[in-house]
This record gives sequence, structure tokens and C-alpha cells, in this order.
Amino acid sequence: MMTEISLNILDVAENSTQAGADFITILVAADTEADTLTVQLTDNGCGMTKEEVSKVTDPFYTSRNTRRVGLGIPFFQYAAECTGGTFTIESEPGTGTKVIAMFGLSHIDRMPLGDINSTIETLITCHPDIDFLYIYRYNKSSFELNTRKFREILSDIPFDTPEVSAFIKEYLCENKLETDGGAVF
Repeated sequence: MMTEISLNILDVAENSTQAGADFITILVAADTEADTLTVQLTDNGCGMTKEEVSKVTDPFYTSRNTRRVGLGIPFFQYAAECTGGTFTIESEPGTGTKVIAMFGLSHIDRMPLGDINSTIETLITCHPDIDFLYIYRYNKSSFELNTRKFREILSDIPFDTPEVSAFIKEYLCENKLETDGGAVF
């Protein structure tokens, strides 16, 4: 089992890239009043049939040829549900997939969010041809990072250039701190 929610986000986003997505939306939303932490990933990849969706939470099912098991999604589901939360997958062939995990924010068994800034920066710099929209909410405050807007500004400068990568990480850190005031969850 992964030890941080951000690692689950990385795993699901990597699944999206393998499914041919060129645009991935990642939402992380903490609501202290509702006592929930919601993670939603939406992609425009190849999508799945209803049969595939029904099998994807089975740890002994994988669409990959390199191994016989696929533990990422089942563990993510378990992590959410063991906190009193929920887990859903919506998908349609040719349209894409949406994964929603809702955790009990204050539940003793909820794993920490982890280093979400590094996770998002890694996804962006390791997949320079994929666009990401990252939305981070803490109660009523939020910020977003949209790589499409960054591309307009940067023109032909790639995201994996050290200066750009460092800027992305700094942007994420500063905006997260401004949004949540340094809350750790």
C-alpha cells in the first residue's frame, strides 16, 4: 500500500498517461467543516468499458502485459473507504476516465496527503507533452496551475528545463501555503 495520498495521485495520473491522455485534471480539496478530503483525477484518455471499470478495482486484474496484478487502484479505493469515505470510477471508451476518492479528513486511518507539490511538479516535468490542470482547495480558498497558460508564456521553453521546473515547484509551494496557511493533513 502506498503511504501517502500524493503517491496514489501519481499512480493514477501515470495510468492516465498510459491510456493516451493529453490533458489531465487533478483536484485536491480539503473541507474542514465537512471533514472531507477529496481527490479527483479526470483524463481524456482512451477510457474503459463498463466491464473494464467493474474489474479495475480487482487486485488480480490489470490491462498491462508486464505483470499479472494491478494494486494501485484497489489500494487507493481501500485507503479512501477505510476512512469512511467513498471511491468511484466513471469512464467511457474514447472519452476518458474520472476517479474520485473521498477520505474522512480527520479519520485516524487516513494516510497523509504527502508532498503534493513534488508530485504535481514531477508529473508536469516528466510528461512535457501532456497538459495538466491542477486545482488545490482548502475550505473556501483555492488556486490552480494550468500548464496550457504556462505554455503560452514560455513559448518553446520546455517544462523540464531546470529553471522552469524550479519555478513550477516554487509556484506550487507558495500558492499552497497562501491557500491553506501551512495546514498539514
